[in-house]
Amino acid sequence: MLEEIVGFLNTYLWGYVLIAALLGLGVYFTVATRFVQFRYLGEMTRVLFEKSTITDGKSISSFKSFCIGAATRIGTGNLAGVAVAIGLGGPGAVFWMWIVALVGGATSFVESTLAQVYKIKDKKAFRGGPAYYIEKGLGKRWLGIIFAVLIALTFGLIFNSVQSNTISAAYENAFNMNGTVVGIVVTVLTGLVIFGGVHRIANVSSVVVPIMAVLYIILAIVVLVLNIGQIPAMFMLIVKSAFGLEQAIGGGIGAAIMNGVKRGLFSNEAGMGSAPNAAATASISHPAKQGFIQTLGVYLDTLIVCSATAFIILMSGIYQTGDVAGIQLLQDSLGDHVGNAATIFIAVAIFLFAFSSIIGSYYYGETNIEFIKESKPAIFVYRLATMGMVMVGATLPLAFVWSLADLFMALMTLINLIGIALLGKVAFKVLKDYEMQRKEGKDPTFDPQKLGIPNTECWGADAGKKKDIAG
Repeated sequence: MLEEIVGFLNTYLWGYVLIAALLGLGVYFTVATRFVQFRYLGEMTRVLFEKSTITDGKSISSFKSFCIGAATRIGTGNLAGVAVAIGLGGPGAVFWMWIVALVGGATSFVESTLAQVYKIKDKKAFRGGPAYYIEKGLGKRWLGIIFAVLIALTFGLIFNSVQSNTISAAYENAFNMNGTVVGIVVTVLTGLVIFGGVHRIANVSSVVVPIMAVLYIILAIVVLVLNIGQIPAMFMLIVKSAFGLEQAIGGGIGAAIMNGVKRGLFSNEAGMGSAPNAAATASISHPAKQGFIQTLGVYLDTLIVCSATAFIILMSGIYQTGDVAGIQLLQDSLGDHVGNAATIFIAVAIFLFAFSSIIGSYYYGETNIEFIKESKPAIFVYRLATMGMVMVGATLPLAFVWSLADLFMALMTLINLIGIALLGKVAFKVLKDYEMQRKEGKDPTFDPQKLGIPNTECWGADAGKKKDIAG
């Protein structure tokens, strides 16, 4: 019965509501910002490596903030998620993943900029996200609390069960390891990191994610070179299937769009409201800089890493049999290209990708629990619950784990989209301010009072003043 209820809600939310909301709002933000996600590609790279404006040993740099966001983005969604999308929606799902990323770049800019505008200072670093900008920007603390509860459940618990489920499946396929044993190992490692705090999360992510992403992309390039003659036909297949011109495994255009958008969002998180939690941690001189950086994260995630997975799978043709799904489909496809050692490589890669996602997702949950109420006992219980779900996820059925993740992802995304739709004009104003200062040859700094933006306790004259904005 639970599976039927979850399936019905997913069909309604993803079939009728979220696709229209995500794409519609993405187009609106693209036009309103004058295609910010394309105009500022060079600026995105420049600000990524800027040093923190605060040198107290506690602040998080732009690069480390980017890595926390990338840690949750680059994970099972890029590997197993793409495999699931192709299995259910056919090659056309890849095209709609790309569309979500290109349009979602503007959405990511808006939500991450807002996270910086309305961030707060805690004892160790900055924190913020949708719950914070909904409270401070809209004066709706009750709605912020609902979002905080949803993201804590979605990321720290449910998404982390997806990550451990994928690790378990990969290691069972590669080494015939028991899921319970894998679950115990991952759970213990998770506990060691999450009890270390946000700085340990940032340090682990900043090392693990870039190395594994580069290695994986290199492997995908090798596969492309080995199959260079198939590349034109593969792109034609993706485009034809996207518009129902060529029937896909899972049906026509409807299956391609729904699975492409779902798995694209799970992977790059543009509009979901998760990445802004990472964006808020950075110490920078102007909020727009984190908007640029997190938009770059969307591109890295979907246009590069997800595409790498899609090309590996589509060029093998194994997906057409329908015999394997999820991470096993990717392992078998890569093995078809480069031999059996590929199965082991993917198992190692998925462990590192998924593990970095687990610790990054936990941080999203922690910062939102602190939004509701700062309580050490609550954080301690949440850490134990996270570890428990990592353990449980390693032994659950694949289909139900993904369905549950889709439902909670849909609910939190809806609330975030409402928030950024209402606060979009603040982000537009911040972008315009940044552009004017850059034209004057300045390194932009942010003065919210000058722009008429209230309740910004970390900026300008309001810095250090904590206010109750309950609505």
